Amino acid sequence: MESRLQKFFHLGAIGSLITLIIWCLAWELALAPLKPGGSWLALKAAPLLLPLVGVWKRDVYTLQWTSMMILLYFTEGVVRGWSDRGQLSAWLGWGEALIVVVYFICAIMYVRPYKKAAKKMARELLAKVKENTVP
Repeated sequence: MESRLQKFFHLGAIGSLITLIIWCLAWELALAPLKPGGSWLALKAAPLLLPLVGVWKRDVYTLQWTSMMILLYFTEGVVRGWSDRGQLSAWLGWGEALIVVVYFICAIMYVRPYKKAAKKMARELLAKVKENTVP
């Protein structure tokens, strides 16, 4: 059973992932696209749609691998925040990096109790194996 804190982190992960998808689309299609009228760079939101169902269903494995995959978006946000010439585009880059940090923290904190439980079970199993193999 999940604690209230875990539910909070799960909602934070879902909310920040959906926010990031909308953020990327709005940025590249309307707010500050690389080319007038929109940019093909909006397709960067597509990979974020793949883990959405798994995050929604609380799949621990999905939350683990997305916490690593999403760091690519953090990198893009920092680079564009630092280097874009348009002031709005730079702010959107820093905003993207901030949303990624929220997702990363929420995903890691949601998975943390499961990782602790798995380590405890592994230690107990190893102790049983050692106990049964000693002559």
